[in-house]
Amino acid sequence: MSNNHHLVLIGINHTTAPIEVRERLAIPAERLADAIRTLVHQPGVREGLILSTCNRVEMLTVQENSLSSGTDLLRFLEEYFAVAPASITPHLYEYREREAVRHLFRVASSLDSMVVGESQILGQVKESYMIAREVGAVAGSLDGLIQRAFTVAKKVRSETQIGSNSVSIASVAVDLARKIFGTLQGKTVLLVGAGKMSELAARHLIQQGATNILVANRTQERAEKIAAQFNGAVIPFEALHDQAARADIVITSTGSPQKLFGRAHGQQFLQTRRNRPMFFIDIAVPRDVDPGMNKVEGCFVYDIDDLQQLAAANLADRSREAQAAETIVTREVDKYQQRVQSLDAAPAIRSLQDHAEALRQAELRRSAARLAGLTAEQQAAVEALTRSLTNKFLHAPMTALREAARDGDAQALAELESLYTNQSRNKQ
Repeated sequence: MSNNHHLVLIGINHTTAPIEVRERLAIPAERLADAIRTLVHQPGVREGLILSTCNRVEMLTVQENSLSSGTDLLRFLEEYFAVAPASITPHLYEYREREAVRHLFRVASSLDSMVVGESQILGQVKESYMIAREVGAVAGSLDGLIQRAFTVAKKVRSETQIGSNSVSIASVAVDLARKIFGTLQGKTVLLVGAGKMSELAARHLIQQGATNILVANRTQERAEKIAAQFNGAVIPFEALHDQAARADIVITSTGSPQKLFGRAHGQQFLQTRRNRPMFFIDIAVPRDVDPGMNKVEGCFVYDIDDLQQLAAANLADRSREAQAAETIVTREVDKYQQRVQSLDAAPAIRSLQDHAEALRQAELRRSAARLAGLTAEQQAAVEALTRSLTNKFLHAPMTALREAARDGDAQALAELESLYTNQSRNKQ
């Protein structure tokens, strides 16, 4: 960022906040554009992007004032979500400048995910980026940074094996179901919500032997599309509670602000099923299933935070590849910072070059009478000589300016620019 603009990121994720906190700040896809617009209308915010997934809610901003920026973003959270500061402040993290760049690169590369190496997060970052661009919230500096994050994520994927045997929250959830039931052969599965996560879950379930797939979604057309892919059947959403007891496994991933299943539903289902157990995997944020259903004997409810134990085992398996990926991210952060800081030196270098060129032209004008008798070839030689000398004299100050910019020393950069340009003016 330039001397006048500051990069600030605040957020919560699965490592800092339990699901009951995250779901209070979750932003449904249909409200994301409005939330981003509101964010960039906050005082001092020039650009902004919000990433809201089941595991995190983060705001990445370019701001004019670095002193109170974190406080301003916290105030935005409080007002937009109508939450008390005390309920979210202990769970928040804040990164600035280089550390914000590093965090973004790690998130896009799936190094900060619950399941390290999962591929969904990059698509979610891209989706947020496209929405932010559409509403005019991402422009010059933030646009370039996010594009670089995509490049880094691609590099991590191509240069390490972190994404081998692709793992996702959906696949971890299915592994949990398989461990509990022993086998999924002949089991009936109900997918509530027909998003990408449901598709992934269905694919993994079929691979593990599930044969009967039921799909319920508020949009009937979308439910039919998913069901057709897997030779499944559609349950009308309004009949969800009447027919859910047909399923041995229910996987929910809707964007509903209210819970779809409560404890009373669990009791009703178990009675219909004559006490045959029923397994709920709730991968929605906010949650679709009341955790109180766990108290109904025969109902087993797991939310997304319950999947962390399996995710931790996954992380151990990939620790070597994750370390290689971290090395790539660190290298790319260094390169990005150097490029950004070097760009900050460009105006000072141009100013110095302009002054030096003006000085050279002035000296040539003073000597014009004495040089008038030279041939065209001799005049060209004088022109080349003066340009060469000017460039040689500029080499040391330009190097000093670039080094000051690379070190992030704004004061030294300003002092050097003032020193060299003033010297040029005095010589004129």
